Amino acid sequence: MREINGVVTGHCAPAFERVARQFSQHFNTGQEVGAGLCVYHRGEMVVDLWGGYADPDTGTPWREDTLSVVFSVTKGLTAIALNLAAERGIFAWDTPVARYWPEFGQGGKQSITVRQLFNHQAGLAVLSTPLTLAQYCDPQQRLSIRGMLEQQSPAAPVAQAYHALTFGIYADHFFDIACGEPVGAYLHREWLDPLQADVFMGTPASEDHRVAKLLPVKNGARLRHMLWAALRGGSTEANVARSVLRGGIARQALTNPAGDMAEYNSEPARRHSLPWASATATARGLARAYLPWSVGGHWQGREWISPATIEQVKSRQSWSDRDLVLGKALGWSQGFVKEERGVFSPNPESFGHPGIGGPLGWCDPKAQLAIGYTLNRSDWRVRSPRALALCAAIYECV
Repeated sequence: MREINGVVTGHCAPAFERVARQFSQHFNTGQEVGAGLCVYHRGEMVVDLWGGYADPDTGTPWREDTLSVVFSVTKGLTAIALNLAAERGIFAWDTPVARYWPEFGQGGKQSITVRQLFNHQAGLAVLSTPLTLAQYCDPQQRLSIRGMLEQQSPAAPVAQAYHALTFGIYADHFFDIACGEPVGAYLHREWLDPLQADVFMGTPASEDHRVAKLLPVKNGARLRHMLWAALRGGSTEANVARSVLRGGIARQALTNPAGDMAEYNSEPARRHSLPWASATATARGLARAYLPWSVGGHWQGREWISPATIEQVKSRQSWSDRDLVLGKALGWSQGFVKEERGVFSPNPESFGHPGIGGPLGWCDPKAQLAIGYTLNRSDWRVRSPRALALCAAIYECV
C-alpha cells in the first residue's frame, strides 16, 4: 500500500498507473468527494484505490472498507442471483413467469416469459398503483403489494422500456415464489459470502459505521442540468433528459415507488433488500462479485458459474436504439445491461450494471476485466463522466 498523492491511497500495478492518475485527477479537480476503485485483470487485482471523505461534515476519511449505496448496480447483483438460480434448474428463462408464479398470469401477463420480464421487454415498467419507498419497506404491506403486481396489466403496445424500479420489485417477489427464499439471502449464501465479496443486499446494523454519507444532487439542480442538456442536444444525456422531461412512461417508471435518492441511504431502505437500488458495497466487493464472470467462470480452483451461462450473456438478447424510458440506445441479457460500444467498454461482450450518479459494477470476459467503482458525490447524469473516464483509462492500460 502506498499514498498515490495527498488524497488517494492504495496500490496499482505498474501497467495501470494511467488509471491511478485519472482517479487522482477527479479529486484534484473537485469532482470527487469520496470514492473507491478496484479492477481485476486476468483474475489478479491490478488496481485498488480509495480516497477523499466518507463524510465531509465530520471529516471521516474514505477507507478501503467504506461502503456506499450503489443504486442500480444492485440490479446487476440481482441478475447474478437470477443466473445462478437458472443455471441450477430452478427456473428456465424462456418459460412463462406464470408457470412459477401462477397469479402473475392475470391482466394479460400469462405469456410473458422470465427472459422478457428481466430483459425489460414485458411492458411492466410502470405501476398503476402509487407507492412510496416507505410502504415497500413495510413487511406488513408485502402481500398487498404482491397482489397489486399480479393484477397489473402490461403497457400496450409492448416495447423495450427500462424497468427502472419494477425490475427489482418483480424480481423480489418472483424469487420468493419460484426459488423459495429472498433474493438477498440466496445471493449472499451462494455467491457473495463464499467469494468474500464485501457487498450487502440488506445491510445489517453492524455495518452502519462503514456506510458513507450520500451527497445526492438536489432535485432543482438536477432539473436545471437536464433542461440545459435537453436544449443543447447532441448527447446521450440530452436524449435521456428529453425522454424524462416529456413525462409519460419515463417519468412514471422513475418515480413509483416514490422516494428521493437520499432515502435509499436511510436505515429502513438499507436494511431492506430492495433488488433494484439499496445494496451497499465497497469497490473491492463489486469487482470481486464480477470476478468469476470475467475469467470464464473458474477462479482459484472452483467453477463459480458455468462458461455456458457466461456465453449466453455475451450477446445482446434485447436492444432498442431508443429505449422508451431512458431515450437512449440500450439492451439487456438475462438481467445485465448491454451498453453501446465504447460507453464502458469497446467490447460488446461486456456486461454489468451502472447506477445513477456514477457507481459501476462491470465485467468484460473478452478483456478479462472486472471493475468496481463506488462514490458518494452523485452525478446528475445517468452515465457519469467520471465512470466513463476511469473505464477509458483502464482500457488504455489493457
